Amino acid sequence: MTFKEYQKLSRKTAIYPGVGKNFVYPALGLSGESGEVAEIVKRIIREKKGLIDKESKKAISKELGDVLWYLTQLAAEFNISLEEIAKQNIEKLKSRKVRGLLHGKGSNR
Repeated sequence: MTFKEYQKLSRKTAIYPGVGKNFVYPALGLSGESGEVAEIVKRIIREKKGLIDKESKKAISKELGDVLWYLTQLAAEFNISLEEIAKQNIEKLKSRKVRGLLHGKGSNR
């Protein structure tokens, strides 16, 4: 599945107040789901001594899917394609790598 296909299909499931005019809802959802991902990672460290088993992999995959959904809806609220986001991010990372700044601090490296 391509980013474009996912964005189109996932948008059909976007049912929240003010869809198309509400960037706050998916931004908050993205934050919440990211927290759930962090909780799974924490449990892997605490309960499984850092070992990733099938159960952990399934749980993290499910939550990462939720992160992807909210990210996609937030992008849609700003009328930005996931492909555009991915391309911009790769270009930024390439630039940082060339300049030796992948390990630096701050947003504008």
